[in-house]
Amino acid sequence: MANMSVGIIGMGDMGKMYARRISEAGWLINACDTPDKFEELKEEFKANENIRILPNGHLVSRSSDYIIYSVEAENIDRVVAEYGPSTKLNAIVGGQTSCKAPEIAALEKHLPPDVHIVSCHSLHGPGVNPKGQPLVLIKHRASQESFDRVERILSCLQSKHVYLTANEHDRITADTQAVTHAAFLSMGGAWAANRQFPWEIARYIGGIENIKINVMMRIYSNKWHVYAGLAIMNPSAKEQIRQYATSVTELFKLMLAGNRDEFTRRIKYAGERVFKGSENQDLLLRDDVLDRFSLGELPPERVKNNHLSLLAMVDCWSQLGIVPYHHMICSTPLFRLWLGITEYLFKKPDLLEEVIDTAINDNTFRSDDLEFTFAARDWSERVSLGNFDGYRKKFEEIQQYFAPRFPEATALGNEMIETILEKTVGS
Repeated sequence: MANMSVGIIGMGDMGKMYARRISEAGWLINACDTPDKFEELKEEFKANENIRILPNGHLVSRSSDYIIYSVEAENIDRVVAEYGPSTKLNAIVGGQTSCKAPEIAALEKHLPPDVHIVSCHSLHGPGVNPKGQPLVLIKHRASQESFDRVERILSCLQSKHVYLTANEHDRITADTQAVTHAAFLSMGGAWAANRQFPWEIARYIGGIENIKINVMMRIYSNKWHVYAGLAIMNPSAKEQIRQYATSVTELFKLMLAGNRDEFTRRIKYAGERVFKGSENQDLLLRDDVLDRFSLGELPPERVKNNHLSLLAMVDCWSQLGIVPYHHMICSTPLFRLWLGITEYLFKKPDLLEEVIDTAINDNTFRSDDLEFTFAARDWSERVSLGNFDGYRKKFEEIQQYFAPRFPEATALGNEMIETILEKTVGS
């Protein structure tokens, strides 16, 4: 056991994070990426004696006892097909993808029958400290001894281990991630379409708005494939993103029509279904931290907002019968923030009434809401069509618009997430 070596095929941000953490715990790492990255990676890790950079996945597979494929879900079949047959006899193999259905299919199809399959997924980005964060472990085709070995190696991450099947994992990640990402992607799309930097506009500064802006910037500062694979390759995710776009559209139409009674009925009904049973629980987010993390200067008075993105999220959960609290054990930091601000809105009756009144009577946000509705429907369309190229093109166009402010936003966002998660009830 002490001499086991760990192979990592795919040295993107998560692959590197795993390599560094596992090597620091004393394990020998054999790692590779595409051949053109070989010299660059050798230079980057030359000071780490426990990380050995190899030219290709064949060499990693032949020399490693436990191999992790840290590649995009859309590429997993091709990469495992190439390197899987070279796997060391009786090795343990798994993937780190966000969508397990294609990963498990690829591992079953291309690995030798003697190989044990244990998959994993850290439910956070590479910039988040894994300590205390959920780590899903999937014992798919493995002895208990092999599973225990994987768990022991990954214990160096100090994450909370969650034990699921591949199907359970995909359903829960759809519930906790897919729509959350779609909402923030749509916000960025709307602000970019209006040529706005929201932190420069008084109505987007302070409180809930700080969470929206910081998380939107955090998502767009990452790589597009982090979100595309989960959205496009997970059937449950497609359904939920489609419902979110539908909820946004239908609520916006009620706002345009000034149909206060139906709008109020639908919002209140959704809130009762989603938050039923949590009435006596403390709020996940608290007032003392919401105003602290702003990219802009706080206005003298808070500007009212109809929060269409949040109202649509709760309506979406209601329509799909999702109770978000059921999946807190394997929720991402972004999901906990998103649930926190929706809960904050719906559990403050005076604030919810203000939001409903603003939605019906205040035209200040109409152009923003129109672009947000367009963006939500466009993202849903690209996901439904399985259009990776279209997804990438739209993501990178919006990413380029916000890029000049990423360094500042990333630093502030990291501090915000760390602080808020420390104060999140049950974290």
